[in-house]
Order: sequence, then structure tokens, then C-alpha cells
Amino acid sequence: MASTARASDRRPHRPGFSLRTLFSPITWLLGQLYQVIINVVDFLMHPLQNAVGVRGMAYIFVLPNLLIFAIFILLPMLLNFYYAFTGGTNLFPEQRPYVGLENLNTLFTCGNFLDPNTCRADIFWRAMMNTGGYVVAQVALTILLSLISALALNKGMIGRGFFRSAFFYPVLLSPVVVALIWKWILQQDGLLNALIVGLGGDRQPFLLTAQWAQAWVVVISVWAQMGFYTLILLAGVQAIPGELYEAASIDGANPWQSFRSITLPMLMPTMFVVVVLSLIRAVQIFDQVFAFTGGGPGTATTYMVQYIYTIGFANQQNQYGLASAASLVMAFILLLLTAVQLWLGRRSEAT
Repeated sequence: MASTARASDRRPHRPGFSLRTLFSPITWLLGQLYQVIINVVDFLMHPLQNAVGVRGMAYIFVLPNLLIFAIFILLPMLLNFYYAFTGGTNLFPEQRPYVGLENLNTLFTCGNFLDPNTCRADIFWRAMMNTGGYVVAQVALTILLSLISALALNKGMIGRGFFRSAFFYPVLLSPVVVALIWKWILQQDGLLNALIVGLGGDRQPFLLTAQWAQAWVVVISVWAQMGFYTLILLAGVQAIPGELYEAASIDGANPWQSFRSITLPMLMPTMFVVVVLSLIRAVQIFDQVFAFTGGGPGTATTYMVQYIYTIGFANQQNQYGLASAASLVMAFILLLLTAVQLWLGRRSEAT
């Protein structure tokens, strides 16, 4: 037995298969590649650091982002401002004559600002009125439903994680995809009308009348966006200390009193963020509606950004100056809304 054991000990050891043996050449190659990259970066950055200093390197690293911002944001903004005071249909700035306030005068020449038919740029004012109505309805419904959803999801309900994912899922979809899905459902031969006819009803002109189209644009937008704001409000609700509700319960407060006296005041900073984000997004609505209704029927769902796009790029004669002037008006409205919200936010904090 002992000789047998010693003989087995003298047998040569055969290395078995292991992941370390398989990946060791790959690990060595990656290490060499990493070293090459480090040497190249050091070769480029070391003289640069000697030239500008350690503090100057921060500006070197920020410079690419600043260049991207200048080329794709700042420069177009300056060109837009310049185009707003020029005329003609030529694209290049040196070929556009200076016309002063003529474009703004065209937009604001109206007999009655509440009646677009009396305005020189009647479609502009129809787009303004459509945008105003859409913003009021969409923002109000989005905030209300998002708040209700956040309060419901904050409760200890079964499948809370699933419902959170379900609420957020539409946010992950492209606005064009959302528009095409709902267009397939609501068109004259769509899924919803097929269901109505199958139940014995008549087809409904969901996308053929102004009232229906405007209502569905609001509904689809709320459905697509409320999940994002629900998560923001849910985070705000969960940040409220539970001791406050326990103290209110001891004092005999009912759920409505707790909501009015604790939840709503503590949630106001988060609510302010939601209002600002939803307002800015609502004023800039374009891609979803453009793919859903194309601005129709007629001009019922033509909003500000689509008006700017149409007269600037989609007409036979592109009126870049008028489009730029309209974009300045929209930018001024956004700045005004933001300023009012900041003032209201500071006032509520002070009180």
C-alpha cells in the first residue's frame, strides 16, 4: 500500500484546464495595449502640462466640450439672432439684406390678437393659440396625474416595482414611435375604431376633427411623459420624514389633512422642478405631433416649433428671417415663464 502511494506520488502532474490558463495571453495583451496607450498619452500631455501648468490642464480638458457647445449651440443662436433682422430667401448671411424689425412687424401686425384671421401672419397666431391651449391642458394633467401616481406608488402595494417600470416604460420610447403607435390605433381604420365597430358602434373621426385631434395630442403627450415626472415626485415623497406623518396621526389628522399640511408643502421644491421642466418641454412640442397629425386637420394641431420649421424649411420659398423672428418670440416666452416661476419659487420659500 505504501509503495503504491509513493508510486502515485511520483507520477507527473498533468495541468488541468482553467480559465486563468485560457485568459492569461489575453490579459498579457491587454496589459501591453494599456501600457502603449498610457505612453502615448503621456508623450502628448507631458509637454502640454509643462507649457500650461497643472491648473491650465483643467481648461485643456474642458476645451473640447466648449468647442462643441460653441459650434452647435452658441453659433446657431447668434446666426438665428442675425437672421431675424434680415430678409430674402438666400441662405448665406452675406446674401441677406438687413431689414430691421420688418420680420417682427410682420408677426405682430394684427387687427385683433385674439382673432388670427385679422393678423398678417395668421398661421403664427393660430400656432400661438394652439400652443397656449396645449401647454395649459398638458402641463396641468401631467402634474396632476403624476402626483396621484407618485402617491399611489409610494404605498405598500403588491407589485410596486412592476407598476413603477410600467409607468416609466413610455418615457423610453422615441416620440416618433409613440406617435406612430397611437396613429395606428386611432386612424379611421385603426384598432380602436375596429373595436368600436365590433361592439356595434360607429367609426369615430379621432384624427379628422379639430377637437378630437387636439384632445388626443394632449392625452398621448401625457401618457408618454408622466412616467418621468412620476419618478421625480416619487423621490420627493419618499424624502419626506415619516415622523411627521406619525405626529400628525397622533394629533388626529386624517389623510387629507396630512396631505395638505405635510406632503404638499414639503413637496413644493420638487413640484417646482416638475413645473419648470414640463412647461419648457410643452412649449417646444414638435416631433411627436408632427409624426402623429402633421399639424392637422387644417392648422388645429400646428404649434410654434412646427410653424418655425414649416416657414423656414418646408415651404417652396424658405423664409429664414420670419422663422428666426418667430423663434426669438418663443425664446422670449420661455424666458418670461422661467422668470415668473423662479419668482414664485423664491416667494414660496420666503413664506
